[in-house]
Amino acid sequence: MCQLLGAFPGWEAIKTTRGHYRSCGKDSEACCVSHLLGEEPLIRSGRAETYEAGKDTGRYWDAGASNVHWLIATENQIDNGIRKTLEGVRAQGVFIEGNSFSKYVHTDYFIMVRRSGLSTIKRSAKDCMTRVSSVFVFDRGDNRANDILVNEIDNDCPVFTRPSFHMLISHLRSAIGELSVN
Repeated sequence: MCQLLGAFPGWEAIKTTRGHYRSCGKDSEACCVSHLLGEEPLIRSGRAETYEAGKDTGRYWDAGASNVHWLIATENQIDNGIRKTLEGVRAQGVFIEGNSFSKYVHTDYFIMVRRSGLSTIKRSAKDCMTRVSSVFVFDRGDNRANDILVNEIDNDCPVFTRPSFHMLISHLRSAIGELSVN
C-alpha cells in the first residue's frame, strides 16, 4: 500500500477495520476496536484523526497519501461505511486496504495481496476472487510469478512479485488510462 501511494502522488488511502463486540483474543491494547463501535460505522479522516506512527494509517501518511480515512465498522456496517467513506474522498484516486468492501462497491482495479506458499485462503479473500485485477505476492524475492499457484482466481489475472512491482505500477497506470478514455 505504501509503495502504491508513493507511485501515485496525491491519492488517498482508506483503512478498513471490521470490529466485533467482544475481545478478539489478541492483545486488546494493540488491535481491539470494540470500544469504538456504535450504531453507525465510525469514519475518521484527516491527519489529526488518523496519524499514528507505526500503525498502517501513519505509514500511509508517511508514504505520501493526500488524506487517510479509517473506517471502523461491524460486518453489518461495512456496506454503509465504505459508501460514506468514499463520499469523503476528494483526490483523483484512492487505495483501499482490505477486501470486504469489494462485495458492496465496484472497484476500477483490485490488487489482491498475498503471501507465497499458502495452501489456504481466507474466506473473505475467496469471496472476492472473481473481482481481482492482479495479484501481488509480497514476499517473493524473484520474478517467478508463473511458479505461484493462485488456483482460486478464475480470471487469469497477472501475478506480480517484489522485483516486478514496477510492472504492476505500469499495469495499473494503463488500466487507469483506459478508464479515463471510456
